[in-house]
Amino acid sequence: MTHLHVSVEEFTTPNPITASEEDPIDKLSSLMKDNGIRHLPILKDNKVIGIISDRDLRVVSNLNAKQKMKVHAADIMVKDPFTVSSDMTLADVAFEMSKNKIGSVIVNDENDQFLGIFTVTDALNALIEIVRDPEPDLSL
Repeated sequence: MTHLHVSVEEFTTPNPITASEEDPIDKLSSLMKDNGIRHLPILKDNKVIGIISDRDLRVVSNLNAKQKMKVHAADIMVKDPFTVSSDMTLADVAFEMSKNKIGSVIVNDENDQFLGIFTVTDALNALIEIVRDPEPDLSL
Protein backbone atom coordinates (compact mmCIF):
# COMPACT_ATOMS: atom_id res chain seq x y z
CA MET A 1 0.00 0.00 0.00
CA THR A 2 1.27 3.46 -0.89
CA HIS A 3 1.46 5.94 1.96
CA LEU A 4 0.09 9.43 1.49
CA HIS A 5 2.19 12.24 2.89
CA VAL A 6 -0.46 14.85 3.54
CA SER A 7 0.18 17.53 6.15
CA VAL A 8 -2.39 18.14 8.85
CA GLU A 9 -2.50 21.78 7.77
CA GLU A 10 -4.45 20.81 4.64
CA PHE A 11 -7.41 19.74 6.78
CA THR A 12 -7.00 22.12 9.73
CA THR A 13 -9.80 24.55 10.49
CA PRO A 14 -7.99 27.91 10.34
CA ASN A 15 -8.94 30.83 12.58
CA PRO A 16 -11.48 28.91 14.64
CA ILE A 17 -13.93 30.47 17.06
CA THR A 18 -12.09 31.08 20.35
CA ALA A 19 -12.83 32.37 23.84
CA SER A 20 -10.93 33.90 26.73
CA GLU A 21 -10.28 32.42 30.16
CA GLU A 22 -12.62 34.96 31.78
CA ASP A 23 -15.66 34.04 29.67
CA PRO A 24 -18.58 32.62 31.67
CA ILE A 25 -19.93 29.19 30.82
CA ASP A 26 -23.18 30.58 29.40
CA LYS A 27 -21.17 32.53 26.82
CA LEU A 28 -19.05 29.47 26.02
CA SER A 29 -22.15 27.37 25.57
CA SER A 30 -23.72 29.98 23.27
CA LEU A 31 -20.54 30.24 21.18
CA MET A 32 -20.51 26.49 20.65
CA LYS A 33 -24.22 26.21 19.94
CA ASP A 34 -24.43 29.25 17.64
CA ASN A 35 -21.39 28.15 15.62
CA GLY A 36 -22.06 24.40 15.59
CA ILE A 37 -18.74 23.50 17.17
CA ARG A 38 -17.69 21.05 19.88
CA HIS A 39 -14.21 22.35 20.76
CA LEU A 40 -13.28 25.87 21.81
CA PRO A 41 -9.65 26.99 22.13
CA ILE A 42 -9.07 29.39 25.02
CA LEU A 43 -6.66 32.22 24.24
CA LYS A 44 -4.60 34.60 26.36
CA ASP A 45 -2.40 37.14 24.57
CA ASN A 46 -3.00 35.27 21.27
CA LYS A 47 -1.63 32.03 22.74
CA VAL A 48 -3.70 28.92 23.31
CA ILE A 49 -3.70 28.19 27.03
CA GLY A 50 -6.52 25.67 27.11
CA ILE A 51 -9.40 24.04 25.32
CA ILE A 52 -12.99 23.32 26.27
CA SER A 53 -15.12 20.61 24.73
CA ASP A 54 -18.88 20.33 24.73
CA ARG A 55 -18.38 17.48 27.19
CA ASP A 56 -16.64 19.84 29.62
CA LEU A 57 -19.64 22.17 29.45
CA ARG A 58 -22.10 19.33 30.03
CA VAL A 59 -20.37 18.59 33.34
CA VAL A 60 -21.34 22.02 34.67
CA SER A 61 -24.68 22.34 32.88
CA ASN A 62 -26.67 21.22 35.92
CA LEU A 63 -25.44 24.04 38.12
CA ASN A 64 -28.01 26.61 39.16
CA ALA A 65 -27.82 30.16 37.77
CA LYS A 66 -25.97 31.54 40.82
CA GLN A 67 -23.36 28.77 40.65
CA LYS A 68 -22.93 29.17 36.88
CA MET A 69 -22.08 32.84 37.30
CA LYS A 70 -19.03 31.84 39.35
CA VAL A 71 -17.64 29.43 36.73
CA HIS A 72 -15.43 30.70 33.90
CA ALA A 73 -13.49 29.09 31.08
CA ALA A 74 -10.31 28.93 33.18
CA ASP A 75 -12.15 26.77 35.73
CA ILE A 76 -13.13 24.00 33.32
CA MET A 77 -10.64 24.14 30.44
CA VAL A 78 -8.05 21.49 29.79
CA LYS A 79 -4.79 23.35 30.28
CA ASP A 80 -1.93 22.98 27.80
CA PRO A 81 -3.89 21.09 25.13
CA PHE A 82 -2.20 18.65 22.76
CA THR A 83 -0.40 20.71 20.11
CA VAL A 84 1.07 19.69 16.75
CA SER A 85 3.07 21.41 14.05
CA SER A 86 1.28 22.26 10.80
CA ASP A 87 3.77 20.19 8.80
CA MET A 88 3.13 17.01 10.78
CA THR A 89 1.52 14.32 8.63
CA LEU A 90 -2.18 13.70 8.81
CA ALA A 91 -1.49 10.04 9.61
CA ASP A 92 0.78 10.90 12.55
CA VAL A 93 -1.70 13.38 14.00
CA ALA A 94 -4.63 10.97 13.63
CA PHE A 95 -2.55 8.23 15.27
CA GLU A 96 -1.69 10.46 18.25
CA MET A 97 -5.32 11.52 18.63
CA SER A 98 -6.45 7.90 18.58
CA LYS A 99 -3.71 6.73 20.93
CA ASN A 100 -4.43 9.52 23.43
CA LYS A 101 -8.23 9.41 22.95
CA ILE A 102 -8.53 13.11 22.24
CA GLY A 103 -11.07 14.80 19.98
CA SER A 104 -9.00 17.78 18.85
CA VAL A 105 -5.49 19.16 18.65
CA ILE A 106 -4.17 22.69 18.37
CA VAL A 107 -2.18 23.26 15.19
CA ASN A 108 0.71 25.75 15.22
CA ASP A 109 2.58 27.10 12.21
CA GLU A 110 6.32 26.89 11.59
CA ASN A 111 6.84 29.87 13.94
CA ASP A 112 4.92 28.11 16.72
CA GLN A 113 2.01 30.54 16.31
CA PHE A 114 -1.61 29.39 16.62
CA LEU A 115 -2.87 28.41 13.17
CA GLY A 116 -6.05 26.49 13.87
CA ILE A 117 -7.68 23.39 15.24
CA PHE A 118 -7.85 19.86 13.87
CA THR A 119 -10.73 17.74 15.14
CA VAL A 120 -12.03 14.23 14.68
CA THR A 121 -14.56 15.70 12.24
CA ASP A 122 -11.68 17.17 10.21
CA ALA A 123 -10.02 13.75 10.24
CA LEU A 124 -13.19 12.13 8.94
CA ASN A 125 -13.50 14.77 6.22
CA ALA A 126 -9.89 14.06 5.21
CA LEU A 127 -10.61 10.34 5.08
CA ILE A 128 -13.67 10.91 2.90
CA GLU A 129 -11.73 13.13 0.51
CA ILE A 130 -8.81 10.74 0.28
CA VAL A 131 -10.93 7.64 -0.31
CA ARG A 132 -13.24 9.31 -2.80
CA ASP A 133 -10.40 10.79 -4.88
CA PRO A 134 -9.86 8.33 -7.75
CA GLU A 135 -6.34 9.65 -8.39
CA PRO A 136 -4.87 10.93 -5.12
CA ASP A 137 -1.58 12.82 -5.14
CA LEU A 138 0.88 10.18 -4.01
CA SER A 139 3.85 12.51 -3.69
CA LEU A 140 6.52 11.07 -1.47
